[in-house]
Amino acid sequence: MAAISAVLVLTLTGFAWRSVDNLIANIDRIGDLGLGGGRDGAVDILLVGVDSRTDAHGNPLTTAERAMLHAGDEVGTNTDTIVLIRVPNDGRSATAISIPRDSYVEVAGQGKAKINSAYGSTKEAQRAELLADGKSEAEAERESTKAGRQALIKSVATLTGITVDHYAEVSLLGFVLLTDSVGGVEVCLNQAVDEPMSGADFPAGRQRLDGQEALSFVRQRHDLERGDIDRIVRQQVFMAQLVGQLLTAKTLANPSKLSEISEAVGRTVVLDEDWDVLAFLQQLKDLSGGKVEFETIPVSDLNSMTSAGESVVKVDPRTVQRFVAGLVGEQTDDGDTAPKIDASTVTVNVLNAGGATGLAGKVSTALTGKGFQEGTVGNYTGGSVSSSRVLAADADDPKAAAVAQVLGGLTVVADRTVSANTVSVVLASDYSGPGSAAAGMFDFDATSSATATPIPPAPPIDAGQNGPKCVN
Repeated sequence: MAAISAVLVLTLTGFAWRSVDNLIANIDRIGDLGLGGGRDGAVDILLVGVDSRTDAHGNPLTTAERAMLHAGDEVGTNTDTIVLIRVPNDGRSATAISIPRDSYVEVAGQGKAKINSAYGSTKEAQRAELLADGKSEAEAERESTKAGRQALIKSVATLTGITVDHYAEVSLLGFVLLTDSVGGVEVCLNQAVDEPMSGADFPAGRQRLDGQEALSFVRQRHDLERGDIDRIVRQQVFMAQLVGQLLTAKTLANPSKLSEISEAVGRTVVLDEDWDVLAFLQQLKDLSGGKVEFETIPVSDLNSMTSAGESVVKVDPRTVQRFVAGLVGEQTDDGDTAPKIDASTVTVNVLNAGGATGLAGKVSTALTGKGFQEGTVGNYTGGSVSSSRVLAADADDPKAAAVAQVLGGLTVVADRTVSANTVSVVLASDYSGPGSAAAGMFDFDATSSATATPIPPAPPIDAGQNGPKCVN
């Protein structure tokens, strides 16, 4: 994100196109990744943060660099940061959508697995096959790395319903170098932390972190209430602050800083070869920090478990796809427009018109788990109904449409007795959505949880805000 922003700011602040060209020319390019072509109303960019022992050109990191990153010497490529950036075709805004690394999804060629295993496990399996076939180490590394990237791109596309148009990869070393190149980034903590696994040891309050400190800040997940989800929040507030700094152009007014950024990008960033970055940047002339937002995909259960005893984050692809599609107001595959709604502003009454005892309470719990506000929960007294529905003052109310989608695509019916800021759900005997007994029978992910821990949608983090957002 920092690398792309650095290139962007060069354009926005009037630097010569030659400077932009030189910066882009240093970036390693890769092809044949099976990417799309921006046909869905937005340019979709997959940004991947990799924990690699080499730079973007395959050169080993120095001993000092590995020590700084706490990288060790083990073989493997971890993709613990996965972000899908949606830029509508008018280029006036951008939304960065984080995908938790433990999301249990359909991985190309593997079946169900954690999404952060798509790149590394595919790469290592392919590498072993290529070496067994007599390929050289260099050939095996190059071809297996491409296979790993392809598997991750396909897995993200399957989860989100979005065809990835462009690919950008940044290493941990790049994260450190880019942070240092802007003179450090300011963050804010609600409480002091001292967590040795990540090396995070910071006081409470606002403070400026250099690259190595920032790496510990965004890596911490132990001793945080929501584990990896809270780590994602840290990553987002850090990126938002970094983007905000870059978009002010103060950093890039310094030629020596510009040189540092160029060197960092050249060593640590990989882009797909079909990406005309200069043409893309021309689309973004109206972009500002306030038009860059950071979100996280909806999570069904933070503490889920596979039948093999593996701890995973459970996600529902249909819900994720509606959420992602709604960020540019487009249509999902089933033809429904997915509205972008802040669930915390919607109060939902849930009324049982069928014979299933306790159904209204269970459905209300499912909705509050998605971030909606609980309203009246009880029995429906408006007469007999044959099919479940959502009632709203206006049948075209986007709040009602959002509730209807969460509950499996119920019909929205106009009812003038419902207040403008409230939505009512009427459950008939045909209801089989979240909270129903039928919904629990169709857990094709083969996951379970003694206590489901859904993560409600949170307000997006704005890169244009004044000062860093304080986090845990």
